[in-house]
Amino acid sequence: MKPAMTHQTTTHEGTPDAATQRQVLAFLADPATHGGVAVRRIDTHAAVVFLAGDRALKVKRAVRFPFLDYSTLARRKAACDEEIRINRPAAPQIYRRVAAITRSDDGALRIDGDGTPVEYAVDMARFDVDATLEHLAEAGRLEPELIAGLVEAIAVSHRDAPVAAAEGWIASIPSIVAANTAAFRASRRLPEPDIDALDAACRSAFTAIRACLEARGRRGLVRRCHGDLHLANIVRIGRKPVLFDAIEFDPAIASVDVLYDLSFTLMDLLHHQRRSEANSLLNGYLAATLDDNLDGLAALPLFMSMRAAIRAHVLLARLSATDNEETPALVAARGYFALALGLMAPPRPMLVAVGGLSGTGKTLLARALAESLDPPPGAVVLRSDVARKQHFHVGEMQRLPADAYRPEINAIVYRILTGQAEQILAQRHSTILDAVFAKPAERLAAADVARKLDVPFAGLFLVSDLATRASRVERRAFDASDATVDLVRQQQDYDIGQLDWHVIDASGTPAQTLQRAQAALGLTDGATSLDLNQDPPPRRG
Repeated sequence: MKPAMTHQTTTHEGTPDAATQRQVLAFLADPATHGGVAVRRIDTHAAVVFLAGDRALKVKRAVRFPFLDYSTLARRKAACDEEIRINRPAAPQIYRRVAAITRSDDGALRIDGDGTPVEYAVDMARFDVDATLEHLAEAGRLEPELIAGLVEAIAVSHRDAPVAAAEGWIASIPSIVAANTAAFRASRRLPEPDIDALDAACRSAFTAIRACLEARGRRGLVRRCHGDLHLANIVRIGRKPVLFDAIEFDPAIASVDVLYDLSFTLMDLLHHQRRSEANSLLNGYLAATLDDNLDGLAALPLFMSMRAAIRAHVLLARLSATDNEETPALVAARGYFALALGLMAPPRPMLVAVGGLSGTGKTLLARALAESLDPPPGAVVLRSDVARKQHFHVGEMQRLPADAYRPEINAIVYRILTGQAEQILAQRHSTILDAVFAKPAERLAAADVARKLDVPFAGLFLVSDLATRASRVERRAFDASDATVDLVRQQQDYDIGQLDWHVIDASGTPAQTLQRAQAALGLTDGATSLDLNQDPPPRRG
């Protein structure tokens, strides 16, 4: 989503340059230009796109806004070059080159002719617009593998993005909030008390997290990101998500905290009622970038709220005085505004610990429960198997030797888990711990974290028979756990001690286990969009 047009726009419609562009646009809209195939024209405030066959040509409009200037041919050529440079690394399947529209001596226009260039276009491969994640979300077709691929795509884009100065980005946050507030008031379409409440909450939140943002900036976590990472700018090509249409016209707008970049995708998933997918994206991204981003969760409500408010702002700016209450853009704007306001009043977090011997289904349950816990998009899941691999600096799927499971190592892993849980809960975000918790001291340590931070705590201990647990472990594939059937048998001799947690029968289906766990936690909504009849996809990164 590009910035809203809240100021005077200069179109230069009477200039020779604009007259030439009108001729170029008519030329590109003509099927004869493309060998007779049908042409579809798509107009935006800053560009015109022509779809013909397997090709898409994008022409920058001869316009000037406060945030971009395409008023001259040289500027438009530079913008086309920059769009290719910025987008091609993430989407080489889409972005090909810059094509010149030329005029020959006889006055005829051609694409890449021998005459004088009079316009330029970004030459792209056409893709199925129904394959954007926005359409897939609306159709309920965001498969777990696609979300796992999205985690990888976003994490890689952030890893490779150049580090940017943080001062300008941080200083811009109050002005973004102020611009949204001014637009909401000017629209006269939203309740004034709600506008005031959102403005005050955002300003207060910024004051509270400013020091955190400055520290993240010093650690290089403000980068030249995509900048416009909503679901309509991500498309599935083959079986993988591809990020496209990154902001190219102003590096300052795209130079943001990496979590602010991610927050656009998270917010848009929430808007489309895809909380499970948003939770999976958040957990996957944190697993891939844990050392960098565990301290940034306190900023997530503000970041997502700002993104939702900007979305509402843009939609309201497109309305005319004749649009009524049922106008889709107004309905959507109010939905985004309500989301922005709700995100700034997050409920109290809680800590849930899921224990049980190997093969009881702890991980599947933890991931299924995570989306149900507030604040949105749900709890962060901390898994002992993953923490152990991170401690030894190996990939999640790499098996560790037996001495990595010595008692002293186990103690370190549990200290890591409780330390991370304390860090997350202190930022007012719910957490789920996924570990065996065979020892009373391990269970007590988890409860002590919640007690220290004065948040609700619930312990769930899963139980099932030996044959069921052995069978599940034997069938595992692509999982961080190193448990074997032999270990399952050895665990039969564990002295669990007295359990003061909820004991959950996990001998049935994962859906039954989830239902029992939700009942124990007092969660009345038993729905989950996870497929509980299959193992989750492996975490990437």
